[in-house]
Amino acid sequence: MQDQLHASPTQRPADAIGEVSVDDTASVQDYVVAMPPEILAQSLGEYLRVWWLRVRSGDSGVLPVVIGMIAVAIVFEVTTPEHAFLRPSNLVYILDLSTIYMVLAMAEIVVLLLGEVDLSVGAVSLFGGIIAYKLVQEPVPALPWWLAILAALAACGAIGAYQGILVSRLRFPSFVVTLAGFLLFSGVIILALGGADGSAGVSASIPNQSVIYNLVQGVIDPTPSWVAMAAVMGITAGAIWIRGSAKRRSGLAAPPATLTAIRIAVMMAIAIAVVAICNVNRANLGTIEGLPWVIPILLGVFASWTFLLQRTRFGRYVYAIGGNPEAAARAGINVAAVRTWAFVLCSVTAGIGGILLGSFFYGQYSTNIADPGQLVLFAIASAVIGGTSLFGGRGKPLHGILGGLVMGGIAYGVSLLGLHPEWEYIVPGVVLVAAVIVDVLSRRGVATTGRSAGV
Repeated sequence: MQDQLHASPTQRPADAIGEVSVDDTASVQDYVVAMPPEILAQSLGEYLRVWWLRVRSGDSGVLPVVIGMIAVAIVFEVTTPEHAFLRPSNLVYILDLSTIYMVLAMAEIVVLLLGEVDLSVGAVSLFGGIIAYKLVQEPVPALPWWLAILAALAACGAIGAYQGILVSRLRFPSFVVTLAGFLLFSGVIILALGGADGSAGVSASIPNQSVIYNLVQGVIDPTPSWVAMAAVMGITAGAIWIRGSAKRRSGLAAPPATLTAIRIAVMMAIAIAVVAICNVNRANLGTIEGLPWVIPILLGVFASWTFLLQRTRFGRYVYAIGGNPEAAARAGINVAAVRTWAFVLCSVTAGIGGILLGSFFYGQYSTNIADPGQLVLFAIASAVIGGTSLFGGRGKPLHGILGGLVMGGIAYGVSLLGLHPEWEYIVPGVVLVAAVIVDVLSRRGVATTGRSAGV
């Protein structure tokens, strides 16, 4: 058996599966499942074979949420009046709504990766948004919009630092600390809005305020949106291809060239579809056509988090601590510092989501629509439904994107059907339970594989 795995560098375990005896097949599969497909496969067929073995072992990746997304689209398209769910105008609305959940989910993911939880993201996000809106009010203080946003994000970061220090330095449970933060800032929000029936807003007719108003409501004209899409996709595709090619030439782990080409093609197809749908005339929404500004903002947040978690030392430390905090500490990682910064970045990202939420509601915050409880529930649900583990160590910003899209689709589908508001919680609750079951079974499958392989 060991000869089959190590005797020849040209014969990989993926090739050996079909050549071993029946008694050895289980051991070979355990070895293959324990390794990333990029290490074992040099062709598309080998990659798919290894990927399927990992799925069968319980490591299903984003497959469940993709299937769930398709199921949500089909169910609501069939059941909504006049089969209106997939109309371009509704799809754009779902995108706008989902971006809020996506940003909040990406904020929550960095904390979940550590095996912690932040129950304050909903209240902190609204607090940050209200600060930004208050700071651009005329006649005072009438700060420039960009300075108001920076001040709001700084305030959110300070909240995250406070909570992170309590969790990482004083060893308070994150559940208790952030629950207290949720309650505290939920009350502060009411005070900041001027009481139970208070509100705060910005005007589209005032230049300084209109920038914040248009973060979600504003659109990019069709021609510039197509040009920008082509430029961004060209640069991204070129970077992905060059990076993969360089790894393969250096003998490092990299997906097969065919798979890289397929990924680039899928990415470009999605980008073209999004821009095309957004550029359809949507007069019934009060907008003629154009790509919402919130899409490039979302991509910026996503790119930043992807780079931070997957291309920096901080990101590697986050995954290491989430996988085994004791081992990470013995390896010399400053666990307390990483945890504190994770809470800071979580709160800053939540502040971005809160500012976008006010723009989504046409530049208005009020105690009637600003529900921090719903936001935190949907943020955590989006992250978990997307594929992030509640037990730490596994998750990506992409999971927040996919999970947020599912949550937005469910929320809008329920409203299109005219169902009572409680169904907006019941349906996501059922989906969340399914996601947790998948997560638990996945971890049991990986643990079983590890024990079988002797790792």
